[in-house]
Amino acid sequence: MTVERIELGGELSLCIADGAADAPAAGTPYPTRRLQKGLLLYAGEQDLAEEGVGLGVPILKRGAQTIFPGALALQSGASGGADPVRETGGADPVREIAAIYRLDLVERLAKARGGGVRPRALYAAKDSLAALHRRVPALRRPLTAVSTAGRRVLGWSTTYEPSAFRADVPVTYAFQEGGRAVEVTADLTGLAEAGFTEVVLMNELGAHEFDLYVDTDGASLRGEAIGTWDVVTAPRARFVSTRRGVAFSLAQTPGSTLRRGRELVGSRLAWAGFGLSVRPSRGSFAYEVRIEGPA
Repeated sequence: MTVERIELGGELSLCIADGAADAPAAGTPYPTRRLQKGLLLYAGEQDLAEEGVGLGVPILKRGAQTIFPGALALQSGASGGADPVRETGGADPVREIAAIYRLDLVERLAKARGGGVRPRALYAAKDSLAALHRRVPALRRPLTAVSTAGRRVLGWSTTYEPSAFRADVPVTYAFQEGGRAVEVTADLTGLAEAGFTEVVLMNELGAHEFDLYVDTDGASLRGEAIGTWDVVTAPRARFVSTRRGVAFSLAQTPGSTLRRGRELVGSRLAWAGFGLSVRPSRGSFAYEVRIEGPA
C-alpha cells in the first residue's frame, strides 16, 4: 500500500492511499469502508471523513444505477520516477498526485445471517426511490424513515458487490497555496461511448464534524436544515466544522451542477459535502477545492 500525505500547516493534512481494504479509514464501522476513498482530511491523526468518501472522488451513473470506486492506483510522477508525487518549481510550487480510480462496485443489501438480497425488481425500485429522494425534498424525511425501519425489521444492511460494468477514471490532484487549494482534474474520455450517462465528482467529509453550511448568497444552515443534494446557486459555498474552525469550499464551475448535502443516520450514514454533476461528453473536467482553517 502507498500512502501520500500533504501537510497543510498546523495539525491539518490531506492523505490518500491506494487500497480500500488497507486505507487509513478502513477501520470505520460504516458500509462505505468497502469503497475506495479519495483525499481524506486529517486533524492530527483524526480522520475527519467518517462515512464520507473524501475529496475528488468520481462516481458513475448508467441511468438510475450508480457505480462506485473499488480500487485506486497511484501513478508514477510525470518526470518518470517511481514517486507518485511530482513537484514543480517556481514562486508557488505545485505538487501533484496522479491516480486512476477503478469504478466497479454497486450498492446491494445483505441479510443479517449472511447472503445477499437478489431480486432485480427490488434494486430497480431502490434506484428509482433514490432518484426520487434527490428530486423531491419534501419526500426525503419520510423515505429515509421508511428505509431505516424496513432495514431494521428485515435485518438488512448495506454492502457493495462487483458491478456488471466497470471503468477506469484518471484523476490528478494539484496542490497550491501550501496544499490548501486543490485543483481536481478528471479525465472523462470514453465514458459516454461506454454508456455512462453522468459523472459525479464527490467531495464528502464527516457529518459529525461538518455541521454548518454557508454560502456567498447569505445562506446559513445547520444540521438537518442543510438537506440532501439540493442545488447550490451561490457563487461559492462551504461546509464548516464549528468545533474545529475548519472548512472546505467549492465554487461554481462551468459545465456542471453543484449540489450540497448532509446525512446522519445511526451507524449507516455520516457524510456532509458537495457533488459536482457533469455529462461525460467532454475530455476532462477540472474544479478547485479549498481547505480553510487554522494554519
